[in-house]
Formats: sequence, structure tokens, C-alpha cells
Amino acid sequence: MTSSNPSVFLLMVNGQIETASFPEYDDLYCKYCFVYGHDWAPTAGLEEGISQITSKGRDSSQSLVWNFPLDITFKSTNPFGWPQVVVSVYGPDTFGNDVVRGYGAVHVPFTPGKHSRTIPMFVPESTSRLQRFTSWFMGRRPEFTDPKVVAQGEGREVTRVRSQGFVTIQFHIVTKDMKKLGYDVTPTEQTPATHLAGT
Repeated sequence: MTSSNPSVFLLMVNGQIETASFPEYDDLYCKYCFVYGHDWAPTAGLEEGISQITSKGRDSSQSLVWNFPLDITFKSTNPFGWPQVVVSVYGPDTFGNDVVRGYGAVHVPFTPGKHSRTIPMFVPESTSRLQRFTSWFMGRRPEFTDPKVVAQGEGREVTRVRSQGFVTIQFHIVTKDMKKLGYDVTPTEQTPATHLAGT
């Protein structure tokens, strides 16, 4: 394979899960994982990770600060299935059990450069009062067995959820050989480049 005629392009993702806003909760940590299509393969870096526990700052913003690093490189032949980051936030309930405080997902930005994304988080809800009471009493709240389901559409329409908090991620994106394969992701004033890959 020569550099003048590439068969794959590279997407380098660097950045950090910076802060979170969960007004009702404190002492939270997060997990992340990347979800991507069949044509994508990680070539370097970490696909998933778990942060430290953080407490709210004393300032007026009451933000939770993780500054937890992201660093991964993908190769692909096709932009379909462009990578998403799934973030899950956990913390203690009144009984001291770790329970999920929010799920959220966002696509990795398409254009090279520095980007900031704020992800609205949600939690699954019990469907009946009895289930809500039982889950509270037993200390077992509804949660997804696989958080990657958050990035997929199948079955999500039958899941009852409640909005809860926000997480902010900073991205630094570098791409290589996309233009040589016919994919132009340079931002222009006329056409926003955010609609690549049907998203």
C-alpha cells in the first residue's frame, strides 16, 4: 500500500471527559466506551476506561471535574458507523450502593480540530409504582446490562427514561487520508460537515 493510493483513512481522537453537572448527586465517577461500525478498527489507544471518583467543587457552579483522558486511533474504509462515545455515570445511593446516575452518547466530531460537546444524560425508569418502590427498597435501580445499547436505536423506543444531568467532553480530532478516499470533512461556510454518514 503506497501513501499516494491509500485504502483506509485514519481518525485520531484525543481529549478528555471534562466536567459533569448533576445537581442532586455528588461523589460520582464515569465509565466510557466507544461504539463503532463493522468497517472500523481501533489501531492504538483505549476503547474503554473508568475515571476516579470526584466531588463537587466549592465554587458556585457545583461542577464535578474529572478531566479524564480519551486517546484512541481508528482506521476505516467507510464513514458508515462513525464512532460514538458512550458515557455512564455512577455514584452511591442512600444505602451506599453504586447505582447509575446517567447514560449518554455523542458522535466523535467529523471535522479536524478542537471541539466541545455537552451530552444530556438520562436514566432508565421503572414502569410501575410497585417496581419503583421495590427497586428503591432493594437498592437495585433499573440499568442497562450493556451501556453500548445507548448508542443504538433498536429497542430504545420502548424504554422509559428520565433526563438527569449533563457531561461535557473536549475533543481534539485529526484525520488522515480521508480526502484521498473522496471524503471531504473540511468545514465550509456553505455546507456544515456535521451530516456525514447519515447522522
